[in-house]
Amino acid sequence: MAKQGTIKKGSLPEGATVLLRNKRARFDYELSDYFEAGLVLLGSEVKSLRASRGSIAEAYVQLKDGEIWLVGATIKEYEWANKNNHSPTRDRKLLMHSIEIRKIGIRVEQRGFSIVPTQLYLNNGRMKLQIALGKGKKEFEKRQSSKKSDAQREIERATKY
Repeated sequence: MAKQGTIKKGSLPEGATVLLRNKRARFDYELSDYFEAGLVLLGSEVKSLRASRGSIAEAYVQLKDGEIWLVGATIKEYEWANKNNHSPTRDRKLLMHSIEIRKIGIRVEQRGFSIVPTQLYLNNGRMKLQIALGKGKKEFEKRQSSKKSDAQREIERATKY
């Protein structure tokens, strides 16, 4: 059983539907602790996300004044919304307990971690964002991890038959 706020690596709540994934996160970062955060969204953003019309690949999470924000995520405009449609790249506030935010802030300041969004999913009608603490990989580490995954894939293929 995971502690409150943290979730197991890559696991999602039962019945959750993944809408967006950040595939570059595992390649660019050594990810350690995973957290779940709610999002403050407008109605047109929710409808656009339900149609998977967005991207979190270039997004990052930032701490500002004791709050946590998703910066750089793109959610395309909903074409059936009225003239007051949302801005596609606006900063979005994340909802987490203040204790969790402080814990993340300490790890970011003292140990040099980055906060990386990994996937956005729908759970019981609510949009959730899975974020992870990660350290940036160097170029040779990226090559090693890709070689390791290629070797693992070859082993799985050989044992499959």
